[in-house]
This record gives sequence, structure tokens and C-alpha cells, in this order.
Amino acid sequence: MKSIDIRTTQNVTISYELAAVRDRILAYVVDTLIKLLYYTITVLLAIYMMDEMHEYEEDFMIIFGLLVIAPPIAFYSLFFENVMNGQTPGKRLLKIRVVKLNGKQPEFYDYVLRWSFRLVDLVLSGGVLASILVSSSDHSQRLGDMVSNTTVVRVRDRSPISLADILKIESLSSYEPKYVAIRNFPERDIMLIKNALGRYMSISNTAHMEVLQELAESMAARLKVEERPADVIVFLRTLIKDYVVLTR
Repeated sequence: MKSIDIRTTQNVTISYELAAVRDRILAYVVDTLIKLLYYTITVLLAIYMMDEMHEYEEDFMIIFGLLVIAPPIAFYSLFFENVMNGQTPGKRLLKIRVVKLNGKQPEFYDYVLRWSFRLVDLVLSGGVLASILVSSSDHSQRLGDMVSNTTVVRVRDRSPISLADILKIESLSSYEPKYVAIRNFPERDIMLIKNALGRYMSISNTAHMEVLQELAESMAARLKVEERPADVIVFLRTLIKDYVVLTR
């Protein structure tokens, strides 16, 4: 399975597993079925409304189609990727997501670029062009991905710290935080630690350990920890626990 290293805005390199062509096709099929369901329901609604009027109005069907049926279908992927952080319902079901290759958060303009090339990538070529490009390109990109500098990766939340673990941390009276300054850090930093630990626990390779080491060194420097933590995993897990206790 192909993977890609993306350096985040926090200067931490994270390895992602690129989404396989199969997963992207299945996500597309799921989204298509949802759109077909919406189309069927709205057409039946239009027919029912005309029956109630006891007449057939061609102009009514045209206006209804242009205002009610067509927009949600045409802008389906653009809308959902923008509001669901790079995912459509199909992508969420298949656990894949759109990301930027430069490590930044995709913006609306990026999703517009991806969406605008669907006509060439998927519709006119029947998905053949997209499949060929995703299979052959280094970063598994179709045309829409290339122009927007994005790709699609697998998202697996296999965190070594579960909700049950967090709930076991009772309060300051039963747990003494070691790194008190962590309370001033933004929540996105803690989520970055959590996700990096999760990826290492699911795939314990050298690349993921290097990410943890860089992350631990960065956090230690920001916390002004004098000695480099001997066990980076224990150190990072402690930071998460400290943050939870100090901020909840």
C-alpha cells in the first residue's frame, strides 16, 4: 500500500496511507446511491404535487428540477467535503479523506478546484481517467487533486488512549499533572499527539517512531523541559493525561 509523508504546519512530518482506488470507487458508489435516492424522492414529490394540482405543467417541472433537484446533486461533493472536513458520506463510510500535500487545512477554494474537474475525471470518462491517474501517479491524484494540490488518504482512528482511559482520570485530587504548562497549549496540539500515537500503535514502523520523536522533542522544547524524555511514548501519553485533567 502506497503512503505519503506530509509535514504539518507544526513542522511535524506524519505518514499517511494513501487511499486505494478500490476505496475511492466504493465511496463514489455510495455517494451516487445517495444522490439517486434523493433524485427519486424529489421526482416522486414533484409528481405528487402535480397530481394535487390536477394538471401537468411543463414549466413547473423545469423550475422544480433547476431549483430543487439539480443543485444538491451537482454540488453534492463540494458541499459535503467543505462542511465535513474533506469527506463526503461515502468517504466517511470508507474512512478516507481529502488532505493538502503541503500539510495545511484544505480551504473552500481547494474543494472548488477538485469539484470543477469531476466533469473530466469522472463524468465524461466514466471514471476511467480518474482510475488511471490515481493508480499511476506518485501521490494517487486525479486531475482535480493535481490542480488543487490535494490527495485522498485513509483515516483510521486507532488511538492508544480511549475515552474509557480518559474517564478513568478522576481529578486533580487523584492525579498530579507533571507538565502543568500544557494547559496553555491549543487543543489541536493535543489532537496531533493523539493521532500520531494512534498511527504508531496501528503501524509500528520506523517512520512513525521518527514522527513521535520529532513531536516529543518539539513539545519538550516548548514546555522548556531540561532533559530529553527517555521514553517518547510515555512522555506524549503523559502530556495528553495532564491536558485532560488541567482543562476539563
